[in-house]
Amino acid sequence: MSILLYLLLGAVAGWLAGLIMKGGGFGLLWNIVIGIIGGFIGGWLMSLLHIAKGGLVWELIVSVIGAVVLLFIISLIKKK
Repeated sequence: MSILLYLLLGAVAGWLAGLIMKGGGFGLLWNIVIGIIGGFIGGWLMSLLHIAKGGLVWELIVSVIGAVVLLFIISLIKKK
């Protein structure tokens, strides 16, 4: 997958995670970063659960799950 596609996927995943977390978004640049990191987190979580699928839609779903987890952790840290 090209780097541009990863950035686009990360941006969409971060944006969707921000919507899911109700105001958890941090703007376009940070949403991209959170979405990309979320992709790694989601991939790690799916490997722990032994769930392996393929395709762009699955990658987006996994990235959103990981980004939501990351935003949840960030929200816990921000409260302190």
